Amino acid sequence: MDRREIAALLAYADRLDPTRAPTTKEAAAERLTQWADLLADVASTAPHPEGRHWDASQAVRRHIATSPYPIKPSDVGGLWAAFRRDVLGRHMDPVPNVDPDDQAAYRAALAGHRHAIETGRAVATPRALLPGESGTREQRDQFAAERLAAFGTYMPRTVKDALAPLRPVRAERERLAREGKPDALDVPCTWCKAETGQPCRDMRLNPTTQATANRRRTTPHPSRLDAATARQHAQETAA
Repeated sequence: MDRREIAALLAYADRLDPTRAPTTKEAAAERLTQWADLLADVASTAPHPEGRHWDASQAVRRHIATSPYPIKPSDVGGLWAAFRRDVLGRHMDPVPNVDPDDQAAYRAALAGHRHAIETGRAVATPRALLPGESGTREQRDQFAAERLAAFGTYMPRTVKDALAPLRPVRAERERLAREGKPDALDVPCTWCKAETGQPCRDMRLNPTTQATANRRRTTPHPSRLDAATARQHAQETAA
């Protein structure tokens, strides 16, 4: 909150409890300076993903209504810290609209969005339930079995383990299916346009010849994994 917002908050507190209001202009100015310094990082209002929005004036009102002690900056700051922890605990960072291979830009975009959440300038995105957090064990086992069946004919585990180094992509997909984790290859990639079932690729440009070449990535693009996670969550919820 800025100095103007703090002044309005203190005026509201004095209106609710006039017996505790400063009696001189000097005391009022000193209190305003103290509160403005200590609550500079506290938002006056902030959204909550479940509707329990933050309002500093309501924090003041609750304290005066329930406590026999004079209100202090920490009475507001402590509630704000708890609110912020709760919001961030429910938040899942969205995929930034930047090149995921540009790690500096990617991290900067994530940090900027999270700072907007922390300061109440943006609404948190609730985290979807992860595999294993919803549905019965029987439902999860059935879902994993259906995913494994999609890979083809049964093969003894010992044979699969022996062949795993020769077919790493399939081995990894089978592992994800057994563990009930999202498989990025279950969906197409909107970044590199890889089709369902095909690994992601990076485009490389030869600066001398201007020729382009594709190189298979060992990991999927982050946006593709996010899409697969959302798809699996939707399927589990529907079940």
